[in-house]
Amino acid sequence: MTREPRTEHDYVIVGAGSSGSVIARRLLDQGHSVHVVEAGPVDVDERVHSPQGWPLLLQSEVDWAAMTVPQVHANNRRLYWPRGKVLGGSSSLNGMIYVRGHRSDYDSWAYAGCAGWDWDSVLPLFKRSEDHVDGASDWHGKGGPLPVSRLAEPHPTAAAFVEAAVALGHPLTEDFNGERMIGAGFNHATIRDGRRMSAWQSFVAPVLDNPSLTVTTGARVHRVLLEDGRAVGVEYAADGALHRVYAASEVVLSGGVLGSAQTLLLSGIGPTAHLREVGVEVAVDVPGVGENLHDHLLVSNVYEASRPLPPGKGNLLESQLFASTDPARLGPDLQPLFLHMVYPAESYPVPEHGYTIAPGIVRPLSRGTLRLASADPEVAPLLDPNILAERYDLEALVDAVEICREIGAHAAFEGWRKAEVAPGPDARTRDDLREYVRRAVGTYHHQVGTCRMGQDSLAVVDPALRVHGVEGLRVADASIMPSVPSGNTNAPSIMIGEKAADLILATS
Repeated sequence: MTREPRTEHDYVIVGAGSSGSVIARRLLDQGHSVHVVEAGPVDVDERVHSPQGWPLLLQSEVDWAAMTVPQVHANNRRLYWPRGKVLGGSSSLNGMIYVRGHRSDYDSWAYAGCAGWDWDSVLPLFKRSEDHVDGASDWHGKGGPLPVSRLAEPHPTAAAFVEAAVALGHPLTEDFNGERMIGAGFNHATIRDGRRMSAWQSFVAPVLDNPSLTVTTGARVHRVLLEDGRAVGVEYAADGALHRVYAASEVVLSGGVLGSAQTLLLSGIGPTAHLREVGVEVAVDVPGVGENLHDHLLVSNVYEASRPLPPGKGNLLESQLFASTDPARLGPDLQPLFLHMVYPAESYPVPEHGYTIAPGIVRPLSRGTLRLASADPEVAPLLDPNILAERYDLEALVDAVEICREIGAHAAFEGWRKAEVAPGPDARTRDDLREYVRRAVGTYHHQVGTCRMGQDSLAVVDPALRVHGVEGLRVADASIMPSVPSGNTNAPSIMIGEKAADLILATS
C-alpha cells in the first residue's frame, strides 16, 4: 500500500461510544489534539434522537446486529445482540436508562486489586459527568455535559407496575442512584427537551468546531500499529482503501466489548494458540483477551392488553424493580423491567396490543469467550457468552419470572390486562418456567468483560487501563469490567471514560 504522510495527533481514540466520547472531550478540554475513528456513520438518523425511536434502530444500518454462536444451555439458540454502529455507539441505540449499579460492584473491583475503582473513588466521576435535573447533592452532579432527567408524565401502565410491586411488598425507590437501590420506581434517563442525549451529543457535539479535533466516520479499524513494542497508531479501512493515523502519545481503544477485543486480536495481541490457529502473527501473548465475556440476561413476560395503549412520552422503559434472591446479599441480583410495548418473546405469539414485564438478572455467574472466526477484519468474531451454564443464573432468572408474573397478575393491571401470552397459562410449574427461560432468554444489551482489568495472568489491562505488554495502548470501555455492575451499563461506561481521561492526563 502507499504510505500516507505521518501526521500525528496527540491521541487516537478508536470508537465514539459511551467511553470514547468522554475521553475525547476531556482531552480536548486540556488542550490535546485528538483523532476519533468510528466505524459507523454520523448520527443524523432522526430515530436516534427520539426517545421512542430505539426499537426501530434494532437491526438497522446503525446496529452491528451481532449474533452469538448457538447457546448450549438455551436450546442451542443463537442470540441477537444489538450494538451501536454510529457516533455515540450504543448510547445512540440504547433505552436511555441512567443507572450506575450498586456500590458493592465497584468495591469488589477494588478488592480484587483494581485500586482506585472502589465506590468512593468512582462516585465523584459519575457526578462530574452529570447535569442532573435534581441539582447537585451527595448523590448527583450539576453542570456536567450529560443531562439526566426524571419522567415528567409516566405512562399509566408504567405507574401500574410500580403500584403493583409496592403493593406486593417491594419498597418504593425514588432514585435508583441514591441511598437505596433496592425497590420499584421510575427510571432517570439521558433525555433533555424530548431528545436522546447520547454520550456523543452530550460530550463531543458541543465542541465539534475545536480545531484540535478530527473525526473520521465509516472507518473500520483493522489493527493497532506497533513499533518496538509500542502502539503508534491504527490502520483502518474506509472508502475502499486502507489508511493509517498516528498518535504521538497514546492509542485508546473504546470500541466496546466486541470491538476492542477483536481489534487487539487482529493486532496480534492475545492468546498465542488462538492467534496462530486463525493465522494472525503474534505480537504479544496476552492470554485473557476475549475471555470473561458475560451479559445481563432478560426474558419477556408478554401480556395482551384489553385495549390499545396510549403513546408514551418517555423512553418506553419507564419503570423497573431491583430485587434480590437472598435478602443477605449486599446488592440486587434481579432487575425486572417494564415496557409499555410488546417486546416479543422468541417463538411466542405477538399480540397487536400489549405490554411487557421483563424479568432480568444482573449478577450472572456464567462466563464465555470472544474469538476470531478469521484473520479477515471484516468477518464478525465468534461470540459465546455460554449463558445459563451456571445453574444459579437459570434459577435466579426463574425467580425473576415468578416475581414478574405476580406483579402482572395484580389488580393494578386489571384495566389493561387481557391475557398472559408468555410464558402463558400452560406454564404452571417451575420446570415449565425453566423451559420457558431456555426457549426465550435474550440479552439486556449489557455485554462486558472481554478486556478485563486486573493483576492476574488473565487480565488484559492493569488498573490504569494499560494493555499488558504494550506501551502507549489503553482500553477504556465496558470490556475492561471485571464483572458487570448490577444495573444498566451506559452510566458505568461513561464513568470509565472519565476515569480513563484522568489516568491519561496524569501521565501526559
